[in-house]
Amino acid sequence: QVQLVESGGGLVQPGGSLRLSCAASAPIFSFNTMGWYRQAPEKARELVASFTSGPSTNYADSVKGRFTVSRDNAENTVSLQMNSLKPEDTAVYYCHGNRYGRNYWGKGTLVTVSS
Repeated sequence: QVQLVESGGGLVQPGGSLRLSCAASAPIFSFNTMGWYRQAPEKARELVASFTSGPSTNYADSVKGRFTVSRDNAENTVSLQMNSLKPEDTAVYYCHGNRYGRNYWGKGTLVTVSS
């Protein structure tokens, strides 16, 4: 019923920047929370950054000061600006949202940080 579609992934050099976007098929204000997770090869999926009502934001310690999550209510999008990228940031990044007690996931977009 609700779809989340990520875009913006790709190959970037260490120290570079990349911006990911997530387009929702429902108004983002109808979600209790929205954010980004990532999963590296042979690693568990982890929370990267989230946006909640208030507004308020949460970040993983590993990305604080480098990543910024934002939303655009008019466009129904949530974005993740990633700066000073490191090889360890390489992962599939997933958009996530919780709406009326249900969890929704995008299909993911691959971010590769390598020289």
